[in-house]
Order: sequence, then structure tokens, then C-alpha cells
Amino acid sequence: MADGALQGHRSQTDSITTSAAGALAAAGLEAAVQRFVAAHRREGHRFAALDPLGVAKPMDAQGLAPARFGLALTDTFGGAGKGWLGTHQVQELDRRLKAAYCSALALDCSAVRDESRCEWLYAKMEATAGLGAAAGGKALLDRLIRAETWEQHVAERFPEAKRFSLEGCETLVPLLDALIAEAAAQGLSHIFMGMPHRGRVNVLVNVLGMAPADILDYFDPASPNPEKHHDLVYHLGASHVVSTAQGEVSVQLSYNPSHLQSVYPVVTGMAHASQALDTPRRGTRAMALVLHGDAAFAGQGVVMETLAMSQKPGYSVGGTVHVIINNQVGFTELNMMNAAQARYCTDVTRMVDAPVLRVNADVPEQVLRAAAIAVEYRNTFGSDVVIDLIGYRRLGHSEHDMPTLTNPRGSATTQGKPSVVAVYGDALVAAGVALKAEIGAHIAASRSAAIAAFSAPERRGDDSVAATRSPAPEAAPLTHAALRAAVQEMTRLPAGFEPHVHIRKLIEGWHAVANGEAATADWCFAENMAYASVLGAGVDVRVAGLDVRRGTFMHRHAVWHHQAPQPAGQEEFIPLQQLGTTGRFDIANSVLSEEAALGFEYGYSVQASRALTVWEAQFGDFVNGAQVYVDQYISAGEDKWGYRSALTMLLPHGHEGVGPEHSNAHLGRFLSLCGDNNLRVAYPSTSAQMFHLLRRQAFCETRKPLVVMTPKVKLYKEPGSHSPVQHFLEGEFQPVLDDDLVGPVGEVTRLVLCSGKLYYQLERARREHACADVALVRVEELYPFPTDVLAKVLRRYPALRTVVWAQEENLHHGAWSFVRDDISQACPAGVELRCVARPNTASGATSSYAVHGREERELVAKAMGLAPTAR
Repeated sequence: MADGALQGHRSQTDSITTSAAGALAAAGLEAAVQRFVAAHRREGHRFAALDPLGVAKPMDAQGLAPARFGLALTDTFGGAGKGWLGTHQVQELDRRLKAAYCSALALDCSAVRDESRCEWLYAKMEATAGLGAAAGGKALLDRLIRAETWEQHVAERFPEAKRFSLEGCETLVPLLDALIAEAAAQGLSHIFMGMPHRGRVNVLVNVLGMAPADILDYFDPASPNPEKHHDLVYHLGASHVVSTAQGEVSVQLSYNPSHLQSVYPVVTGMAHASQALDTPRRGTRAMALVLHGDAAFAGQGVVMETLAMSQKPGYSVGGTVHVIINNQVGFTELNMMNAAQARYCTDVTRMVDAPVLRVNADVPEQVLRAAAIAVEYRNTFGSDVVIDLIGYRRLGHSEHDMPTLTNPRGSATTQGKPSVVAVYGDALVAAGVALKAEIGAHIAASRSAAIAAFSAPERRGDDSVAATRSPAPEAAPLTHAALRAAVQEMTRLPAGFEPHVHIRKLIEGWHAVANGEAATADWCFAENMAYASVLGAGVDVRVAGLDVRRGTFMHRHAVWHHQAPQPAGQEEFIPLQQLGTTGRFDIANSVLSEEAALGFEYGYSVQASRALTVWEAQFGDFVNGAQVYVDQYISAGEDKWGYRSALTMLLPHGHEGVGPEHSNAHLGRFLSLCGDNNLRVAYPSTSAQMFHLLRRQAFCETRKPLVVMTPKVKLYKEPGSHSPVQHFLEGEFQPVLDDDLVGPVGEVTRLVLCSGKLYYQLERARREHACADVALVRVEELYPFPTDVLAKVLRRYPALRTVVWAQEENLHHGAWSFVRDDISQACPAGVELRCVARPNTASGATSSYAVHGREERELVAKAMGLAPTAR
């Protein structure tokens, strides 16, 4: 090669090498920029200034410095292509990333596994990162003034009042304003809201429009209306139509007891019911909005249960918006954030992939931005989202507390800290919205106006949203023709569907009953036909609980499954959904939970006031895992809050030698809660009684919760408990079943009262020993106790000398202590009243079948007046 040619070749090669090196350098720079952006998106919340007190320190800012990613501030990137966040220079990119992810609003989407959702969140965070104080202006300042002034006004008028002050998190008020307005903008018309004590009174007045005079009346020791105060002021709920620029929204704040997080599943149950009833736009017009305290949200298991349940069919509400009122104190113990460990009170929501928007409560314009993103995210993806409103607590746990006892330095910090009104006023001045003197005058004038409004004596009356309750439908009797038609429709299988052999036998049995070929019908038939007749009258039915689609004891079979290895057009078949009625049938297996599951159904039953809402425990004993809802909501909700619930609880009950966790549905405990006709407690012993009991609950005008001691294996299989078909077609539920097998009533000297499956053991003993002088009467409803009905039955036996109450439960676990006086009142003069029961025990039931059998034989013998059986 000639020298000239060689020189040209070398020049060209050098040029290519330089170009390749430049391309590699550019690619390396682009990769470094991508890592830089990704780090902010992923970890920016750990570097953000989120604590208004400045005590919970963020991570060292050098962790997100450009140099750590091999970038210089003067580097440019992107070339002629698109840059990041509208810039091609690292210095400007750094500024914009810090504004988007490390300011007073930070995004934590580390739990979100769907990349498309993350990209949506990134776009929202980066699109409006430059939002400043001027965005809220004086209108936002006025809302903060009103929230702050209310707390000061109450403290001045009633210094001893306990109100669980919002001071330190006053930005909650404009946050709720913004959430409601954004809901309206998203086309929502109903919000079901729950919240703890903290700030509730403030929210009632400043968000839900309750008259200040009505609230202050609760604090006044000389109140002229104390009889109207059925619960504490910081437990109150309210319903109010809030007008926004985007439209009206009905907001319903649920009442709740001191068990803070217990209201969470109740509210989601209410929202689910509203969505189910909203047939034109199923699930789109109602939203659940739940407020939480930081420590309670992290510490109470019902939160996790409810989050898990929200992912199950039959429980979804299309996403819940959560707001953590994070005052960084749990009761009296500090609960400060630790950015280094990246542990937060919201970590439990990782189980549902919920993003968290963490926001400094002293920067209210960023709080409004969080509200807009949260509601739009919920509506876009139908998923939960969390706003972690990080403030502080200026006072103690309550106004009677002395926070310096356990938190002296923190208390000193909060007492000397300027309020959010002062902080935001200064921010408006800095933003050029107004001069400092103008802001000062505006704050003073706005505060005076708020005090005048809070001091007004007028009561506004009830502007709440009335619960719509249609009249109770007529309980038309079930005819033989209707029964046959229902069975025909319910058993018409789709083409190719292959049911289990057990279901084939069930279908044959149902047809035999409907066609008059079977003399009796079992409990499975009774329950399914009860629901069919209720649905036929246009009443919705919801059944929920653990394994209710099949039933723990294979006793319901409400859902049938295709058994053939080849797929069918329909893999499951729900007979009660084939009826073509105006009533809707829903059946949902819950997660392995009692507490959240029962709370959800209670909320559903309150909102869906005309539906037959049924919750079944796997075993009745397990209802004690939901005792909060039994004690605080189901038994007392109407008296405290006016909540009308007709929730039906099916609790499998009965001693069978299978241990204390599978025997006792705590009948005595339920009866101890009964008073002023607050509950109905029943213990049916026949399939027809169960049929009529469910129908009565669905059609009764007076709505009350119903607690049913239901069968387990032995009673379900007891042939004598399977009723003649005619019993389904005639009559109604009988609170007392007289003895229709006894001989001449004039010969009866001993009468045994009992409930449930014990009757069948007693009847067998009577036949075996030919006890013609013993009558067996079943008390099927234990509350309200049917004293008059029982008295009429007892009068049929003129020679009666002894009445025995026999129960298979231990003496202190059964009904005896609660029915003794009623039975005594019903007994004729001169009749002796006795009780036969298992002796008191700590555990409540034996785990030995042999011991159980011996106890049962002894109990039956004593009840019947027979000689003791040999051990």
C-alpha cells in the first residue's frame, strides 16, 4: 500500500475509533442517567423532608448526589433526542428530581409490582413537581385557620373536655376537602368513611357540616340534652352532602367504638353493599375512604385481615383510599420514622401492592397534590392507595394527658413550634402572594370569623342523608308448585357440566322431595329453599364466611363444580343464581378470618338494609375471634348509633366429643348481651324450623341481628330432624315446639325443656325406657324469650309436678342462667324447676369421645329422672 493510501486508511480508522468511543461514552452516560433517575424514583422518599418537627432525619443527601452515579453537574445527555424531565443537563435534572421525589411529597411504590402502575405514578409525580404555595393561596389558609381555631375554641370554653385534638395535623381538613372534590371530579357520588378518634370532632364540624352548638353540647357538663348523648362525642358518625365545584358527594362517616381499626372492615362492607346495589354502574359510584392512626394501623391485626380480604371475590370495593394521621406517637410512646431502616407504619399495605404517598403536613399545597394523585390512582387501577400524612401531636394522647412524663424533649419541640397556619402564611409571603402585614391581618380576620361561627347558638337540624329502606316485602307462603319450579330451575345443568356423584344424589333427593316421592327434607334442602323463596320475593341474599360455598360439614352445597377432566363451558354452577328472580344471590368464601369477615358483613347489613345477610362461622366457637364486633357493633349498634342491622350469624354448636374449640358457640355469652330486644337468639332443632327462621328474618319489618345455634354433623344426619315436606309449606317459625309424641297429657308429671340436638337423645331414652310420664318440649327461641307461649304449653299438662331445663352445655356456658327467671314465670304454681347440665369447667368441652358419651348418658338419665347409668 502506498504511503498516501496508508495514511488515509489510518485517518479513517482513527475517526471510526473516536466515533465508537464517543458512542460508548454517550451510552455510558445515558445508562448513568437512567440509574440516577431510577434511584430517585425508588428511594427518593428516604431522602425527603417529611417530618415537620425535623426530628426524624432523612438519609444523607449525598446518597442521591450525581457524583455517586458517575455524573458531573455539567454533563449533558440525550443529544437531539428526548431528555429526562424536559432537560438535557444533569444539574437541572438533579434539581427537578429532587423537587419531584425528595421534597415535602414523596412516593414510595416499592410494593407495587406492576411496572405500568409505577410508570403512571412516576408521570404524576414528575408532571406537577413544581407546585408552590401560591397554588393553595388564601382559600387554603382559611381552611387551616378554621381547623386550628376550632381546637382553640373548644379548649377555651371547655378546658376539661376530652376531644383528641387534631393540633399538629390540621392539614387533614383541607386534605379531606381535596379528596372529596377529586372524588366528585372522578364521577363518584358516595364516600363511605371511617376514622379514629384523633381529629374526628374537628372533621364533624369543618368537613361534615355538623352544627358547632350540637358538638359543644357534648362537652358541656350542664348540657340541657344529656339523654340524646348515646355515645361519646369522638365516636360520632354523620352523613352529609358535600358540595364541590365538581358536583355533590354524599359522605357517610361511620360511627365507631374505641377499638380504633375495627371500623375499617365495617366501612368496606358498607361500600361493597352500596356498589352491589348500584346496578346501573356497578362498583363505580362509591368509594371507601378510611383514616387510621399510625400506631394502630401498624399494630392491629384486623388491618391485615381486611387488606387480605379485599383481594377476594365478593369483598372488593374497587380500591380503598387510606389516610394515615401520622403524629409519630403511638398512644404515649414515640413512633418516629427511621429512613435508614426504611421501615414505616404503612408497610402492612405491601401485601396488596399499595403505593404510599408520604407528605409533610406542614406543606399543605403538597397535601392537596397527594389527594389528587391518590383518588385518580384508585379510580384508574381499582386498587388501594395510601396517603401518609406526617405531622405531630402538640398535646398528649388526650387533653388530660401529660406528655412530658414520657416524651419531655419531644413535648418541648412541639410546644415551641409554629403552627401550620403560621408556616403556610410565611410560605405565601415568600411566594409573593401577599405582604407579611396583609397575611397577618387576613389570619386575624379569618380567625375572628371562625370563632363567631363556632359560637353561634343555632342548631341546624338534621341534614344527614337518610338511609333508604324499602318496605318489607310480603312473606308469601311457599306453594308446592313454586317449590317444584324452583328445584327444576336450580338443577338444570349447563351442557357438558359433570357434577360430583354426591351432588347427583343431592339432585335426585331434591327432585324426590319436590315430586312428593320423599317423606322428609333435610337441612340442606331447607336452607336452599329458604333462600330461593326469599329471592323469589325480590330480596337479595348474601352468604359469606369460611368455606360457605360448600359448608364446613358439606351441608349447604350452594356451588357445584365440574368434575370431568375435560373443561366444560362452565366450571362452576350456582343453583340459586339460576332462578331468574329480581333478588340477587351472592355467596363468598372469606379469608381465614373471623374478625374482619364479621365486621365486613355487619357493615354490609347496615347499608343493604333489606337484604338477608348471612355470616357463618366454620365452628361456632371461632366467633370469639370476632368478639369486638359482637360486643360493640352487633349487640349495641342500634342503641348507640341507630344502626339497623338484620345480620344473621350461623354458629355451628353442640357437644360431640371433639374438644373445646369445636363444641361451643358461646350461647351463654350471646344471651348475656341480650337486652331491650337488641338481638334474636334461636336454636332450631328441625329443618323446617330453620327454613321458617330464615324466611322470618328476611321478611320481618323489625330489623334485628339474629344469632342461630346451627347443627354440626350429628344433627344434620339425624333423621328425626328432617321435616315432612308439608311443614315447609304451612305455618311459620315456632318459638316453642310442644311434644307431639307424648302419651296422654294427664299422665305427664315431668316435663323436660331443651334446645337443639339434645332433644333427640332425650327422645331415644324415653322410647327405650318407656317414660310415658315425661314430656319433651323444645325452646327454639331463647331471646326474646317466649314466656307467654311456654306458659300456654305448660298449662296443657294438669298433673305436672317437675319441670327440668336440660342443656348439653356446661352449667355456666349454656342458657340456664339467662332463661331461669322466664321459665319460672311461665311455670304453673307448685311446679318444681330444676336444671340438668354438665358441670362447670374451664375449657368448656372434652376432647375425648368416650368421655363425651359417658357425660351425655349421665345427663340424659338425670334429665329423664332415670337411675344413673353405669360408667
